[in-house]
Amino acid sequence: MSDEKRTEDDIAEVEKNIDALDSEAAKRSEDRIAAEKAEKADEAKASEAAESADAAEEEDDDVANPAAIARRVAALGADDEAEALAREEERKLAERRAAKKKGKKTGLEAAASKKLAKIGTRAEPKRPVALAADADPLIERTAKLSDWAKKNQKAVQVFGALLTVALLGIAGFLYYQDKRETEASVVLTKAIEVQRARIGEPKKDDDEEEHHETYYKTYDDRRAAALTHYREVGSKFPGTGAAILARLAEGSLLLDKKEADNALAAFNDVKGTALAAADVEVKGRALEGVGFAYELKALQTPAEKDKHLDAALAAFKELENAEVKGFKEPAMYHQARVLMAKGDKTKAKELLLSLKERLDKSEDPIAPGLPQPTTYPYLKDIAMDRLREIDPSAAPKARAPSMGGGHGFSPEQLKKLMEQAGQGQH
Repeated sequence: MSDEKRTEDDIAEVEKNIDALDSEAAKRSEDRIAAEKAEKADEAKASEAAESADAAEEEDDDVANPAAIARRVAALGADDEAEALAREEERKLAERRAAKKKGKKTGLEAAASKKLAKIGTRAEPKRPVALAADADPLIERTAKLSDWAKKNQKAVQVFGALLTVALLGIAGFLYYQDKRETEASVVLTKAIEVQRARIGEPKKDDDEEEHHETYYKTYDDRRAAALTHYREVGSKFPGTGAAILARLAEGSLLLDKKEADNALAAFNDVKGTALAAADVEVKGRALEGVGFAYELKALQTPAEKDKHLDAALAAFKELENAEVKGFKEPAMYHQARVLMAKGDKTKAKELLLSLKERLDKSEDPIAPGLPQPTTYPYLKDIAMDRLREIDPSAAPKARAPSMGGGHGFSPEQLKKLMEQAGQGQH
């Protein structure tokens, strides 16, 4: 028989015993009440029969009669015994319930626990709306990263400290680099001012402002001073953009000084820098300088003339193919010059004719009714001079020099241009 069944039987038995005791107690109580009524009736009859003055005393004696007292005590005792038995049964039942609660669960409690467990293990009802972590993968990854950081707190702290040190180091390096670039630019500016200084001595009647300008007696003195300042930039601030530009200017001054090898070294240094790779104009100036240096070497060493001219031709060809604006046309002209120096007039003529075709593509006119300005007018003039040396019939006739510039405009065209400019001011 199961625990649940046994418990139910015990409870039923106890309840049955309690009902029986209650019935017995009720019966005894009725008997006691009936006895009391009979006793009272007897006492009333005795009271009526007594006529003497001591009726009250006799009644007291009757009440104090041991037999009557015994009957009342017996009746009360019977009632107390039934109640005590009921209380004893209730106490035993309470003790059994308390003992089972402390130990193994009752059958009813076990069944209830099983039902509650089944309810707890039921599947979660489907949510109509997805959780935030399911709806947004970024939130899920952030949560995972947060959990990982909590588990690896020490490693995260070490990494954060290293990252902070690295950032501070980078900031310090950038500040140092910026400071160096600024200081290098100041020295470079001073070197440029020296290179552009005047030759001679200041006049006595010059303005006070002109007395602050630097003067050099000869070109050689000025060139030597400029070289010193440019080299100072390179020695104090190596690797900076200012130092690279100073090296480029140094190469030009060395060419002017007829030091071909030193100039060639300077231009090659600049050509291989990161600045030349980023700034096409710097690269173009360096390539042009390399070509000029090889031409100078060809003049200085006639025995190796062809070798150096071929090297110059290669440098100018590279400059043409670099597609640097403003350098393609001059590079074609330089190649034609080198080819003429080598005696290859046929190729030189082809290059000059190709250059003429490019230079004939004029720019937009300055004003309606005026001729279009010529692209690279000076370059076109000297290129056509070279073409006339090779084949006079292939080049246009040399034009007469115009007075006062004006892009070769006639006096009538210049007058018309001035009139249009005056009308635009009104």
